[in-house]
Amino acid sequence: MNPTLSLTDRPLIKVLIQVPIWLACLSLFTLMVMTFCDVVLRSSFDAPIEEGTELTRIFVAVMVFSVMPLVSVTGGHIAVDLTDGFFAKMGLSRIRDGLISLACALMMVWPVLRVWALAERTRDFGDVTQYLGVPQYLVMYFIAFFITVTALAMAVAGVLTLFLRPANQRNPL
Repeated sequence: MNPTLSLTDRPLIKVLIQVPIWLACLSLFTLMVMTFCDVVLRSSFDAPIEEGTELTRIFVAVMVFSVMPLVSVTGGHIAVDLTDGFFAKMGLSRIRDGLISLACALMMVWPVLRVWALAERTRDFGDVTQYLGVPQYLVMYFIAFFITVTALAMAVAGVLTLFLRPANQRNPL
């Protein structure tokens, strides 16, 4: 293994990063096709896809939560940069970024625990969707898993940012 490779240059890491992205893309594409078919069926034949609401909720959850770890770690989310100039002048940008990532990872602990508990409760109650009868705990476990991965990824990114990242590199991955 080449020690000069960055974390994202390793083949396994590349695959682990790409799988959730492709899952979100597939979900979005399926959602677009379903919406198109629903509009055509509704307009032409007065026969909407009854299960459309359930499928939309499931596909949106898959899209949002599957890419949440990557978006969170790479800084792809919306950010306000009012203090960037101040921290850059002081040379504290790396420390700020690392501490914010660690703080966000710490704040994610409560949602992680809560969503796992809700998923377990949903499984115990046997809740299913209205039209398709899909067990709701499957979607809840999916969300819980990716929220957990997000918290862990943010913690790792925070540590890498604080201790391993060169001062001029923006993203720890």
